Amino acid sequence: MKQRIFYLAGLFLAFLVFFVFQKAVFVYANRPLPLGDLLQVVRHGMGLDASTAGYLLIVPFVLVWGSVWYPALRVKSFLRPYFILVSVLLSLICVADTSLYAFWKFKLDATIFNYMDAPKQAMASVSAGYVLARLFWVVLFAVLLAWGCIRLTPKRFPALPMNWKMVVGNLGYILVGGLIFLAIRGGVGRSTMNIGNAYFSGDTYLNHAAVNPAFSLFYSWNKAEDFAGKYNYLDEKRQAEVYAPLYPASTEDVGRKLLKVGRPNVLIIILEGFGGDYVAELGGERDVAPNMSRLIREGIFFDNVYANSFRTDRGLVSALSGHVSYPTTSIMKLPAKSRDLPSIALTLAKAGYETDFLYGGDINFTNMRSYFTTTGYQHLTCDQDFSLQERTSSSWGAHDEYTFARLYDMIKARPADALWHTGFLTLSSHEPFEVPYARLDDKRLNSFAYTDHCLGEFVDKLKKLPVWDNLLVVCLPDHGSSSSLNVTSPTFYHIPMLWLGGAISGPQTVHTLMNQSDMPATLLGQLGLPHRDFKYSRNIFSEAYDYPFVYSTFSDGFMFMDATGVTVFDNAARKVVFSEPAPDVSREEKGKAILQTSYDELGGR
Repeated sequence: MKQRIFYLAGLFLAFLVFFVFQKAVFVYANRPLPLGDLLQVVRHGMGLDASTAGYLLIVPFVLVWGSVWYPALRVKSFLRPYFILVSVLLSLICVADTSLYAFWKFKLDATIFNYMDAPKQAMASVSAGYVLARLFWVVLFAVLLAWGCIRLTPKRFPALPMNWKMVVGNLGYILVGGLIFLAIRGGVGRSTMNIGNAYFSGDTYLNHAAVNPAFSLFYSWNKAEDFAGKYNYLDEKRQAEVYAPLYPASTEDVGRKLLKVGRPNVLIIILEGFGGDYVAELGGERDVAPNMSRLIREGIFFDNVYANSFRTDRGLVSALSGHVSYPTTSIMKLPAKSRDLPSIALTLAKAGYETDFLYGGDINFTNMRSYFTTTGYQHLTCDQDFSLQERTSSSWGAHDEYTFARLYDMIKARPADALWHTGFLTLSSHEPFEVPYARLDDKRLNSFAYTDHCLGEFVDKLKKLPVWDNLLVVCLPDHGSSSSLNVTSPTFYHIPMLWLGGAISGPQTVHTLMNQSDMPATLLGQLGLPHRDFKYSRNIFSEAYDYPFVYSTFSDGFMFMDATGVTVFDNAARKVVFSEPAPDVSREEKGKAILQTSYDELGGR
């Protein structure tokens, strides 16, 4: 049995060596790096490499295990064509990735399949010599990899005696299978392996160099669907007519100033699930968030805000990139799409701000690392930056008391003349609602009370620092949450938004109906910064914002609300499931137009 285990370990290492070699070739061909950077690329890409190698070991693992029970099995004969096929495919992928990067500036993904039906046009930009040279490298790499794998493989494995040693050996082999599974999955944490695991630098090229191209291709292929073909409720002419007035081309004028500082430091606190159900001022529970209520009287309170979605990964994109949400997919999980999004961090970085993001959990979850890195956050702090006791204090990571404390220390240590933007996502007010706090009997309510307690303490300490005078703090949930409402209820999406800090002009309440995704344009408008590239985000203080409405999505459905009422449409049932005060075809059409347009854009139409 030992020979079999060593054989699989040798194959695993052979694939890893090939992937490391591929990275060196990629870097040399596109932009040579210093040795230190290249080693960083290799180190951070090792997770994706190991996962890909794990997938490639599945067939050899099954055949080698079969040889335990059938010693006459000619393993080499079965695996030879497999290794040849795998070697050709990997070589094609690696050479294509290295070659196309010079043109595309992004990693090989499912986009390449769009060119399969038009190979002549795809090859129009390159010469025959260019193609032949690439084919030569494909053949060379394939021959070397296939030869190495076949050479490692014995014709047969020795038979094992039918005794207790064979039983123990099989148990050991099962453990090897478990290790292969963990390599594929990326460990035992909440997040499974995704492209964002390889992202480590503010230099996008370094991140791309670290990504395994085979993993990138098949990951994006698995995520791909015909987005443009979905939800074709309206013909193109009617769709364009209905959609055109909804999102003004520009809302960069500002009719109402909320700030007394032109360039404040900006802290955005995303409060996990902190919907209106827990805020008395929005008609929620009266005793859950006393600190929020106290701070509302001190700041600028937006009391008519609605979340775009019902999940954190989608709400983050809406809050930070001003993008609509999708009922059947998350753009954060599609790196080929999310890397092109605008963001508050990108815009502020261009204006001279240092940017960073803090999250006490696994930042690889739902591809968050990839999203934050490509949308302008220059430094990320996550669970691995906390002590073992802190990062295991909850099932999701470091509890809010630890992350708020870290945030305070980070801000306190910054130079007085620094210009910075920090994003922060809390996590304690999430299932299973187990927190180190016991003020309320109800577990769910108590977890929100805990986050409210941490927020209140943090703000009170922050007020005593000199940075407070030039600080804008934006508190906004990622989505709503409720123990009594489901995601088809309009009230589920009602959330608070609160602006605090010495930079605000004074306490006031804003009653304007708006989406969570309108926060970026509204904030940037107050800072006098451009936001035309936020096509779904509207500055609510612009004269062009003359038709307030909100659009929110749930699993295969949407809500559209304006001054006339609210309509909830279920795509699966293809019918309106809620309409108040009365059915309204206009609201339904507008919601359908946004849904259809956003999916056409996602599908590249």
